[in-house]
Amino acid sequence: MTRHPHDLTKGAQAVVSKPQDEIDLGALISTLWRGKLWVIICATIALFAGGYYAFGVATPVYTTTSSVALESRQEQIVDIESVMSGLSGDQITINTEVEVLRSRRLIGKLVDDLDLVADPEFNSLLTEEAWFSLGAIADAVRENIFGQTIQNAPQSNEAIRDAVVNAVLDQISVSNVRQSYVFNISVVTEDPAKSAQMANRLAELYVEDQIVLKFEKTAEATEWLTARVAELQIELEASENQLKEFSSNTDLVSPEGLIGLNRQLKELRERQADIDAEVATNTNRVAVLNAALNTGDPVRMADAANDPILRQLAMAGDAYTMQDQFQARFSTVLSRAEMERERSTTQLDTVASSIAEMTQSIATQSTELVALQQLQRETEASRLIYEFFLARLKETSVQQGLQQAESRILSYAVLPIEPSAPRKPIVLALSVILGLIAGAGLVLLREMAQNTFRTAEDLEAKTGFAVVGQIPLVPARSRKKVLRYLQDKPNSSVAEAIRNLRTSLLLANLDNPPKVIMSTSSVPGEGKTTQSIALALNLVGLGKKVLLIEGDIRRRVMSSYFDVPEKRGFLSVMLGEVPLDEAITQLPGMNFDVLFGEKSQTNAADIFSSDRFGAFLADLRDRYDYIIIDTPPVLAVADARIIGRWVDTTLYTVRWDHTTQRQVLDGLKSFEQVSVKVAGLVLGQISPKGMKRYGYGDSYGAYQTYYDT
Repeated sequence: MTRHPHDLTKGAQAVVSKPQDEIDLGALISTLWRGKLWVIICATIALFAGGYYAFGVATPVYTTTSSVALESRQEQIVDIESVMSGLSGDQITINTEVEVLRSRRLIGKLVDDLDLVADPEFNSLLTEEAWFSLGAIADAVRENIFGQTIQNAPQSNEAIRDAVVNAVLDQISVSNVRQSYVFNISVVTEDPAKSAQMANRLAELYVEDQIVLKFEKTAEATEWLTARVAELQIELEASENQLKEFSSNTDLVSPEGLIGLNRQLKELRERQADIDAEVATNTNRVAVLNAALNTGDPVRMADAANDPILRQLAMAGDAYTMQDQFQARFSTVLSRAEMERERSTTQLDTVASSIAEMTQSIATQSTELVALQQLQRETEASRLIYEFFLARLKETSVQQGLQQAESRILSYAVLPIEPSAPRKPIVLALSVILGLIAGAGLVLLREMAQNTFRTAEDLEAKTGFAVVGQIPLVPARSRKKVLRYLQDKPNSSVAEAIRNLRTSLLLANLDNPPKVIMSTSSVPGEGKTTQSIALALNLVGLGKKVLLIEGDIRRRVMSSYFDVPEKRGFLSVMLGEVPLDEAITQLPGMNFDVLFGEKSQTNAADIFSSDRFGAFLADLRDRYDYIIIDTPPVLAVADARIIGRWVDTTLYTVRWDHTTQRQVLDGLKSFEQVSVKVAGLVLGQISPKGMKRYGYGDSYGAYQTYYDT
């Protein structure tokens, strides 16, 4: 069914209006499907390459694994955590042990134990470099082209061993079994027996290394403890001697004696207080007696003395008679009071002196007691430390040589039967996958690099104009054979495509069908002239009177299609030199008229722009049912844009997979600038083989049945 051009235009505009940032998955799959042949070829090549590598080039290697279990419980030989301690089961310890298993020190022991320096697999100096290797090629270039003499400097034994250790490390992997204390030691070599031997020996060296390390630590601890015990013994003896010497030189009897002295001092101070009060009392009494004596009053003197005899003498009648007796008695009392005062004062001084002496003695003995106690504590501390380290020294000496490793070998590696690499099925599968990816990438890159049009959908999407015709490539080598092919094969795919073009063109506007049709293109060689001739033949088949005008008077290629003699043509008619009937060529067997172009110095654009050309076309409308004007390419000259103003419809031909997108867009834009409407696009010279090669073979199935006609 033929689509209406207006409907085609709307569909194309809908395609164009689709957001550009979206990926059309359907279009992507369609592109890959069209390029499936290339994808299959790439996958096949990759499959053969992978097979050649897996079966012919790759060296088979064998992988085997031994297991070591870590003892997580702590077993201390010496209860000094910084000297001897077991391993904890935290993740840090596990990670540390993994690195210990891969340490250069342990791998170095493995290299020395198995003499891997003499193994060509790990020592590259023992193998001859292939002539096609990169190193050999580089040396040959430097020696033969640049004239540099290649001299390999001898390597030291240490450097060779380091290189072997690095090579062995690359072939050893250590992993921890999840949620366990088990380590798997995997070794990959070219020899299955060597892989098993290396895995087992590395596990044994790991366990032995732990025992040796513990033994060394125990020996170091014993040596250190011995030296430390000797030092502590000397310190203890020195402390004891100092304590003895201090004890022999001190006056301190005992701490209990010092407590007794403090009690005596307290009693003396209490006695001193009593005596001091007694001295004050006696001194006051003497003062009172002296004050009463100074008054001379016997009564007051008797009261002050508080003596009954003096009180009796004072109360006697004849005091003066008893004056001598009274004075003698009062003097005795006063002397006695003074003696009491002196005695108490003497006692007070004696007690004060005793207190001072005792205070000094207590202070001295207290200082000596503190020093004694300090010496005793230091001596006791030295004794305790000495006894502690002595006990640890004895324990370490007794247990030396009884060390156990924190790990044990859980399982030894078994001899592998089949190589672990290359895994041929996986290599082949990956090769196919990579080949498919490479093929898909190649197809997509080719599609992205495409700058021409291969399908009507692409042409509509890029331009926004409907494609009203799709013309296959005419299988003829010359223009004359093209015309003969069109005549001899009226049911060919080309003829059927022209009929579809004619139908789309005539049904585009049923109310006002076009009579003057212009055929143009972007650049020369796009098949517009062949298309014009084929369309004229098809319209004649409807019983219509058709005139074909060669509007490209510069190239004038239409005469090469027909075997007719040269005569006056289009320009002569326009210039009035010959009448139209004489200029028109009636082709035998073609049933349509042709007005050929002719060589002239006149500017064609001036002729097409004149009113005479418009009048000429108006006259032709009355004579013919259809007038087809084959114009020059629009990007080459301006003739097509000028003629487009006089015609009813314009067909724009785009050569399949030849005309660039920029050329088509620029040509259409040039028509838009002069307000010439293009009725539709024609995708011409479509190559069936090319369509199959690009994967579009199913897009033109409607014409496929005519290819063999």
